Amino acid sequence: MPSVRAGPPERGNMVIIEWLLDLLFPPKCPFCHRVMDRREELFCEGCQRELPWVLGRQGEQQPEFTAGCLSPLFYEGRTREAVHRFKFQNCPGYSKAFGTLMAQEVEDLWPQIAFDCVTWVPLSEKRLRKRGYDQARLLAEEVGRQLDLPVERTLEKTRHTPAQSGQEGVSRRRANVLDAYSMAEGIRVEGKTLLLVDDVVTTGSTLSECARILRTFGAIEVRCLTLARTGKK
Repeated sequence: MPSVRAGPPERGNMVIIEWLLDLLFPPKCPFCHRVMDRREELFCEGCQRELPWVLGRQGEQQPEFTAGCLSPLFYEGRTREAVHRFKFQNCPGYSKAFGTLMAQEVEDLWPQIAFDCVTWVPLSEKRLRKRGYDQARLLAEEVGRQLDLPVERTLEKTRHTPAQSGQEGVSRRRANVLDAYSMAEGIRVEGKTLLLVDDVVTTGSTLSECARILRTFGAIEVRCLTLARTGKK
């Protein structure tokens, strides 16, 4: 009878570490905070059924200067609460589940688009210092991993602005972000097709302003991707 060989000792150590992590810090669904059975799950079965999913192309929008914007979820209920925790309650780990959903949306609806890289709408230095991480960058990095695309910092925010969520109306939102962004030093986007990532799209004013700059500096096409969108059709 052949002997059964043990696996590599380092794998055994990893299993123990994962077991301890699950014991001390059980994996929780980012949308409802329920404890999940397996760490590899992105979210629980209940949220799989009940989240406000965008069906097909009903969530696609076209902010000015872009070739479209996709979002897998509507910004309401559990989605809104989860995004709030992600941004304001120190939950950067949510980016894995969120970024995976976003990447799947691109694979489903834009499979024919050959993107050169993924980029993101950056935070101001003031807000980055306060928050400790840039949530849009984390999403972009996860999207890039899922789609096997390079992730590049193309923009910087040169003027701190009040949160867009506090601005009522399209005109005020546009004015709030006008000339608030610029190209990052030493970055070239000529001839590139870019996937621009942010967390939520409302009127599209921020995405439009960022896309305007990227197009001005030679990008052929800018398509946008967010986790969620406001409004429901």
